[in-house]
Amino acid sequence: MQKLSSQELLFQYKGGKRNFDSVDLSQIDLFEANLSQANFSNSDFTNTHLPYANLSQVSFQNTALSQVELSNSQLYQANFAQADMRQSNLSRANLRFADFSNANLAGANLQAADLSYANLSGANLSGANLANANLSHTSFAGTQLAGANLFRAQNANIAAANIDAATTLPDGHRPTDRGES
Repeated sequence: MQKLSSQELLFQYKGGKRNFDSVDLSQIDLFEANLSQANFSNSDFTNTHLPYANLSQVSFQNTALSQVELSNSQLYQANFAQADMRQSNLSRANLRFADFSNANLAGANLQAADLSYANLSGANLSGANLANANLSHTSFAGTQLAGANLFRAQNANIAAANIDAATTLPDGHRPTDRGES
């Protein structure tokens, strides 16, 4: 896996390159970067700083994104299928139409994120914070929401998701508070 600095990446992107499959971009700073429509499949973004970035229509399929900072970023139609996003910060991000199928988002911060029309099928969101998130038309088929916080999440239809007694529902209750299981 080739290691790239933020300067090298931005220079190559500006020159027209869009395929960055299997590159190491861990622990670099890409604050406000515009990398829309790039391919970062099978890459390493562990501990990378990307707030306020434009990453719309980017592929992060099967990419390591644990502890990445993506708050306030534009991730419209981004592909995160099978990505490892444990403990990542996606608060206030635009994730409309994003694909998180089979991704690991355990402990991720998705507070106030716009996940409308996103695909979270088969994703692990155990312990994730989805408080105040927009979940309109979001697919939760087989999604793991054990211990997740959905307090004040908007339009959450989690009937097809797996919840437990530690899951905080949008109304602030836990399933056991109402005799549910």
